[in-house]
Amino acid sequence: MQILKKQPRALNIRAGHLARELIEKEGLHAHQVDTLPGAAGGPKGIGIQGLDQAIFGNFLAQTPQRRTVIGSSIGSWRFASILAWGAKEGTERLSELYTNLQFTNKMSRQEVGDICRNMLFDLIQGKEQQLVEHPDYHLAVISVKAQHIFQSDKSLPLLASVAGIVSSNAVSRKHNRLFMQRVISQPNIGEQFKVDDDFTTHYQVLNLENVTPWLMASASIPGVMSAVRDIPNAPQGSYRDGGLIDYHIDLPFQSEGIVLYPHFTDSITPGWFDKMFKSRKANPENQARTLLLSPSQEYLNSLPLGRLPDRKDFTLKGLDQQKRIQLWNQSVAESQRLGDEFLEMIEKQNFAEFMQDL
Repeated sequence: MQILKKQPRALNIRAGHLARELIEKEGLHAHQVDTLPGAAGGPKGIGIQGLDQAIFGNFLAQTPQRRTVIGSSIGSWRFASILAWGAKEGTERLSELYTNLQFTNKMSRQEVGDICRNMLFDLIQGKEQQLVEHPDYHLAVISVKAQHIFQSDKSLPLLASVAGIVSSNAVSRKHNRLFMQRVISQPNIGEQFKVDDDFTTHYQVLNLENVTPWLMASASIPGVMSAVRDIPNAPQGSYRDGGLIDYHIDLPFQSEGIVLYPHFTDSITPGWFDKMFKSRKANPENQARTLLLSPSQEYLNSLPLGRLPDRKDFTLKGLDQQKRIQLWNQSVAESQRLGDEFLEMIEKQNFAEFMQDL
């Protein structure tokens, strides 16, 4: 007799204390969800495509209402693709465009920027109105405004800036504010997303003329791409990747229900430069209402690369373009398991069995 092995769980579920209390009492329902964060992390974002499709295309679609989606870097592009085209077509469009990019180690910042800008145009061109006037989603895009010598794209000032950020960040995360300030760009309709923390935060109006450059700024990695300048209706400045300050969006969310967070990993690292400090964790009060959904280690081990797609794959020795595209496509296809498992849990309302503390 053949014994059927139970497939390991694909999803990790972690909850802040208020989210856990609410879900244990009422279950998880679409009407509770008012905020969705999207982290920076390059192509890891397309590695959870199936989860995004299940959340936006199935679960939240049951109860259309005004929700805030706030993202930095690829997180903002994920949300832009969904608002522009819908959950299925949008995420598939993003995945196809990203997977078929081609980079080499010898490319200049200008060349990399041009490739990414063309990808963004292909992703949202003609759909700008959907992004800024969407009936159900309030899009908030995070970038940073570089300060002092960090405004320059010349090699010496840029290297000096990064060295200064690393050394000052080692003392305290808040010292990053010497080099950069947060920018949140959002439509001027409905409730505005506001932040009160250790960083200076500027608020800019997201409109038809500037939604594309703000999304571009949000993903402009220093040293890899040039800063974005001359953004319409914005102060002069050099604007860079939002993940520098808000890598995994550890912000005081204005939620009255559930912050539903589809993520690539089961922990939240506040800023990009905090990756080197294991002690830098999310503020528990910021994440009190967060339900974090992420791929389990068993799921990651089952993928062709043993992990989600990564930016380093473009230039990984021994991995040519054709093979990389094949492996990424396999990883993206596998992510349907993440979405299926989430929808099964919604149907069974058995989150309490699997929730761990965030």
